[in-house]
Amino acid sequence: MSIMAPAAEKNVTGLVAATFTPFTPEGELNLSEIGPYIDYLTEKQGVNSIFVNGTTGESMSLSVPERKILVEEWCQKAKGKMDQVIVHVGCMSLKDSQELARHAGQIGADGIAVISPSFFKPSTANALRMFLQEVASVAPTLPFYYYHIPAVTGVNVTARDVVEGIEKLIPSFRGVKFSGSDLMDFGQCISYSRPCWSILYGIDEQLLAALALGAHGAVGSTYNYVGCHINRLLSDFEKGDLIQARKIQFKLQELLLFATKLGFDLGVNKQLMNEVSGLNLGPPRLPVMPCPPDHALSIAQKYYSIFSEC
Repeated sequence: MSIMAPAAEKNVTGLVAATFTPFTPEGELNLSEIGPYIDYLTEKQGVNSIFVNGTTGESMSLSVPERKILVEEWCQKAKGKMDQVIVHVGCMSLKDSQELARHAGQIGADGIAVISPSFFKPSTANALRMFLQEVASVAPTLPFYYYHIPAVTGVNVTARDVVEGIEKLIPSFRGVKFSGSDLMDFGQCISYSRPCWSILYGIDEQLLAALALGAHGAVGSTYNYVGCHINRLLSDFEKGDLIQARKIQFKLQELLLFATKLGFDLGVNKQLMNEVSGLNLGPPRLPVMPCPPDHALSIAQKYYSIFSEC
């Protein structure tokens, strides 16, 4: 394993693709797809930052050794091509999270993110902050992000309460990946944020609302295959052209509403990425079920009817 010096720290802005983990048909890691995957994101979608081993990457279905192997490959292949590689290191076990955090620092990741444990759940914001502090402490030079996704973790502590005073506990704290629908909580995180923080929104179909509240960027799974269109949404918003920005947001909503009626989940989302990108990322890992072929075809056809080539 090569040791890479960390890149110069900079705020995360724009789109960040939450990457899928490539598997073989037998369910093993398929590292050979990572290089072409990065090229696809940068060349076809105009997406130059990635969030790896997160929810979209099926991190909780991966072993610690698998997560290390993946991160090494992502960082190596992204070097010189990607602006940011943020690594999710959250686990149910504090020790596993610390092991992954140390490893991310050793191989030159640009930042780490941590989700709340969801089996033994922290009951207060303070308990969650203490967990995050313990993880961050083993990789003190890496920018650290709290990954807020209450619908998955079942931890009903507002992100605003979590970040209250967190910069004193975690000097490396640099922001939040906010994958929740509570826009008031999101707005309060923006209001409290420091100049060196990036508050990134993670509900793709509501991005425009988050931008109005001051989102610094966005992390999402759909940016793997609609990134070029959402980049135009960002540009339109920055120019003050809300009519065009809304049109693009509504298109993504139309696609996701159609997919949801067919049972849009991680397996379906991953297969849609396979269909659109031409990559071979394989099936999801059990207990997530593969996408029925007819569903994948229907959603892909809907995608092409809504979105033109970039």
